[in-house]
Amino acid sequence: QVQLAESGGGLVQPGGSLRLSCAASASALDYYAIAWFRQAPGKEREWVSCIRGAFTYIGDSVKGRFAISRDMRVRMVYLQMNRLNFEDTATYYCATQHQCSDSDPFLHWGQGTQVNVSL
Repeated sequence: QVQLAESGGGLVQPGGSLRLSCAASASALDYYAIAWFRQAPGKEREWVSCIRGAFTYIGDSVKGRFAISRDMRVRMVYLQMNRLNFEDTATYYCATQHQCSDSDPFLHWGQGTQVNVSL
């Protein structure tokens, strides 16, 4: 069964960094791409990043600042977020996709972790 659990969110000042973690079940890692999306109150859901095999994908709005990686030994997928700004404030979710695409449906996701970028 697919299980996903996000962690690592918190309060950070503009310009700061955070690394989010997604603990993923073996089935999630074996059969799906793992993506990150974010959602803030009053804003649209936004596809952020995705990893599938050796390939990584970064959304245009965070390209150059965010990076996705994984450690298969501990079944973790990470989202490294650098040079954070106010617009990055959102709840961040890791999710499964069949393919890494900003238009491919999310199939499973976790409870989310809150990121607040504020003074």
